[in-house]
Amino acid sequence: MRLFIDSANVREIEDALSRGVVCGVTTNPSILAKEPKSDFKTLVKSIVSVLRSAPRPIPLSVEVFSTRPEQMIAQACDFVEAFDYEELYVKIPIGWNEFKVIHELKKREVKVNCTGCMSFNQALLAANAGADFISLFYGRIRDAGDDAFTVVEQTCSTLKKAGSKSQVIIGSIRHIYDINDAIRAGADFVTVPPQFLPQMAAHPKTDEVVRQFVKDFEKWLE
Repeated sequence: MRLFIDSANVREIEDALSRGVVCGVTTNPSILAKEPKSDFKTLVKSIVSVLRSAPRPIPLSVEVFSTRPEQMIAQACDFVEAFDYEELYVKIPIGWNEFKVIHELKKREVKVNCTGCMSFNQALLAANAGADFISLFYGRIRDAGDDAFTVVEQTCSTLKKAGSKSQVIIGSIRHIYDINDAIRAGADFVTVPPQFLPQMAAHPKTDEVVRQFVKDFEKWLE
């Protein structure tokens, strides 16, 4: 079970990495737009700088911000050159024309995260096109009235049985139980909003028992 952090905030990323609880970082244009306005490349390079200091390779996903295939390819190649980070995965949205983009980028040995997937069919096509990561959006699948657990379970099971090299990342996490369900459904990774990580570590009974242990020991020392 492996977790990524879904953030473009350098402090949040550093904080999570310092605890060893995440092994990757995902961003998208909306997440980047939450940060104080600055130069896009400068912000991503600052994230890369943090990741380079980690003791193990940390995948980073950065999304193109064009809807035109030729511009997507150009932007992806520009990202690879500008960020010069071996664990960079370029996010390409799912779509019929976008498969040409993914196919071309794979020929150029660019790592690809096919994002915005909402269905079993989309995920299988993304795998066939050569995507290294396939991002399924758990909360948005549920918004559409579909059973997100079943979509993830069927996708992961099918890809594993077929021996596919594509790995599934579950995003669009709305609740902690979404994380639990995605893991139980067989996801390779779940990318977690930073506010959920401390919540995952907390439990009122844990606080209670720790206080009791300390109280009992202090009483024994008297």
